[in-house]
Amino acid sequence: MYKSLKMMNIKSVLTSFLITVILGTMSVNGQTNASDQVKSLIKKKVQYNKKNGYGFRIQLDNGLETTIKTTQSKFRLEHPTTKTYILFESPEWKVQIGDYKTRLEAVKILNGIKLNFPLAIIVPR
Repeated sequence: MYKSLKMMNIKSVLTSFLITVILGTMSVNGQTNASDQVKSLIKKKVQYNKKNGYGFRIQLDNGLETTIKTTQSKFRLEHPTTKTYILFESPEWKVQIGDYKTRLEAVKILNGIKLNFPLAIIVPR
């Protein structure tokens, strides 16, 4: 009787071990598949960003070319190290500044310049 009890104990330990190994292997495979999906999504996002741009800029003003150039000059006098851009999208001109990765970054700058440039808004790139 003692031997059969010992055999049953060994069988249950081996069965538990095999179940643990099988479930562990399945879990690792599930993590690998999820990881591959995440990598695929990141790759698609990088390709989209290369094609369409990403991040935010602050648009100081839009309208006539002369108005835009005046606004750009005024901004450059106050902030000489910040990159400025003049864009033409028919029928109007736009002056934009900065290259911010997040909206929060752009909001911080916008709060600092809003007093002198009240028409300034955040725009996606």
